[in-house]
Amino acid sequence: MEWFTDDTYWLGRLVFQRGLAALYFVAFLSSANQFRALIGARGLLPVPRFVAAVPFRRSPSIFHFHYSDRFFAVVAWTGVGLSAALVAGAADRVPLWASMLLWALVWALYLSIVNVGQTWYAFMWESLLLEAGFLAVFLGNARTAPPVLVLWMLRWLLFRLEFGAGLIKLRGDPCWRDLTCLYYHHETQPMPSPLSWLFHHLPRPLHRVETAANHFAQLAAPLALFAPQPVASVAAGVIVVTQLWLVASGNFAWLNWLALLLALTAIDGGRAADVLPLPQAPAPAAPPAWYQGIVLAVTALVAVLSYWPVRNLLSRHQVMNASFNPLHLVNTYGAFGSVGRVRHEVVIEGTDDRELTDDTVWKEYRFKGKPGDVHRIPPQVAPYHLRLDWLLWFAAISPSYAAPWFGAFVARLLANDPATLKLLRGNPFPTSPPACIRARLYRYTFSDRRELLRHRTWWHRTLAGEFLPAVTKAR
Repeated sequence: MEWFTDDTYWLGRLVFQRGLAALYFVAFLSSANQFRALIGARGLLPVPRFVAAVPFRRSPSIFHFHYSDRFFAVVAWTGVGLSAALVAGAADRVPLWASMLLWALVWALYLSIVNVGQTWYAFMWESLLLEAGFLAVFLGNARTAPPVLVLWMLRWLLFRLEFGAGLIKLRGDPCWRDLTCLYYHHETQPMPSPLSWLFHHLPRPLHRVETAANHFAQLAAPLALFAPQPVASVAAGVIVVTQLWLVASGNFAWLNWLALLLALTAIDGGRAADVLPLPQAPAPAAPPAWYQGIVLAVTALVAVLSYWPVRNLLSRHQVMNASFNPLHLVNTYGAFGSVGRVRHEVVIEGTDDRELTDDTVWKEYRFKGKPGDVHRIPPQVAPYHLRLDWLLWFAAISPSYAAPWFGAFVARLLANDPATLKLLRGNPFPTSPPACIRARLYRYTFSDRRELLRHRTWWHRTLAGEFLPAVTKAR
């Protein structure tokens, strides 16, 4: 049925699905590597304690029926394997119904993880990955042309992601309206990238151009996604370029890569083939009736569930990153409604001394992603997600963000807990646990060009205060 499918978007679908599978691979790998210390049976926020307090209807997850660290590992590594198979094209080599089951299984497994992940999984890209993954179930495979309704639902998702982020900025921090937010953002963002120092030192007029361009990409371009071609393709291209800029300037897990992939589904492959050496589109079969019925039902479901995100977008009290149902379908998004002017970091130190004096030697714990050593270039982490590092950025803003887990984290460090130490870049006490640990708050600022060239110093830091007084292991 010509009204149901459009084979000019087959290449966009192919890139989107393979790219989405790669991001699922990273997400499952991140969970497999970090869960024991964060949400394992002896983790900082254990899953068994969570599922005992929160009913299944509020957080649907297979871990409500059974939990053990071994079972979680099986789920996470199964997700890694299935995602790798999808990246390799397994979904295009099986019947349509089997392809849909593969995507549905990947989505359900990751939903089970997110819904018990608590604060460690309370990031917008978790809901975004789940919503995009749900739609990918119904996007079909090489045996049928992409269904038009699902393509429009993907544009609707991209619109909410971008337009919601644009509105929250205009309604939030006044620096977005006077075009000065990027005077600070590259330095104070959660996890700077290797190029963030360079972006921060761009001339201030260029920062204002950056901010204005961001407003255009988030408030004007998303509206044009629903215009006829080639306007929609141009709008998608603007979003792609913007997302690549954000990829270069910061580490936001898989957020920017997923937004880029969503934008690619709006580019008309037929017009792109006129200017690029693209392969010929395959000749897919007509979609089966049962598939058409399912797509129509899902479209109706998304239309109904869109009521709450639309109401939120229109509200002067717009909230960011909210899921209105436990399946994370049709969410609302947004980022950086406010921008910090000052960067603080929590620096954790330990010592072997049991009696503290002015001569006590403190050794600093190093982290994989967040700033610490002033001579270390900010690493490229994304699309991988370092959950502890991100939460410590929030903790530096307000200790209340860390209240549920920070005490347990310090206790694990005092015990040299292997799973917890695996989250760090190095352990300054490799042979025996420290006798005492403290946490201090430092203000970090980027160095200038001369300091970087002469001393390889990326940061300055000055002591701002105490975050946690010295504590010892309870006897």
